[in-house]
Amino acid sequence: MSTPYLSIIIPAYNEENRLPHTLEQVFSFLAQQDYQAEVIVIENGSSDRTYTVAQEISTAFKNLYVFQSTQRGKGKAVQYGMLKARGKYRVFCDADLSMPIEEVARFIPPHNDTDIVIASREVEGAVRYDEPHQRHLTGRVFNFIIRALALPDIHDTQCGFKGFKAEVAEDLFRHQTIDGWAFDVEILYIAKMRGYKIVELPIPWYYRDESKINVLRDSWRMFLDILKIRGNARKGLYAQNVKRET
Repeated sequence: MSTPYLSIIIPAYNEENRLPHTLEQVFSFLAQQDYQAEVIVIENGSSDRTYTVAQEISTAFKNLYVFQSTQRGKGKAVQYGMLKARGKYRVFCDADLSMPIEEVARFIPPHNDTDIVIASREVEGAVRYDEPHQRHLTGRVFNFIIRALALPDIHDTQCGFKGFKAEVAEDLFRHQTIDGWAFDVEILYIAKMRGYKIVELPIPWYYRDESKINVLRDSWRMFLDILKIRGNARKGLYAQNVKRET
């Protein structure tokens, strides 16, 4: 079996309604490319028919693979998908496609050949569409916590679209310990420790309703997870010679 050039990983929690349209857009985009690609959907403890819907769609696309994560949390779903992927470049994206899928072309050569490329709603050139003021405020709360305690040089760690070279993904995601919203912070924190180059890519970002974020609960969790990340670093859990089971 040949190695795909690109892997697109989509974590999916209670996405039975959005997933069919999302996958239609993804495969429409891939059909216009001249490279081989695979799409990996990781169902993650849904209470609806997300897994069944994804399996049904997979019968129409030989390069669509559907898995279930045995551990809850978006972080674990992304980790599972990144380590299952075979692509030379690996991009994970949210199932709502708040960033148009066509933007993925800017995450890989010839546009970008950086270790890590992350979508950003905060750097110059980014545009937000239809975002309620309260939703933006929530993002600013998360951003303040993250930049104050972990990653002062990164403007937007939480946008759900990030790309990695295969060898970088293999290295970083094997050391991931956080299963919730702060998994992005942990991955980027380890990447900074390792000296990987990170590029923030300004994107057009469209607000999608049905947010699963609770500002009070998730801000507190974010704070605790960042303390855990800093503690892990002090304990040497992110050292390059440490191998973790996933």
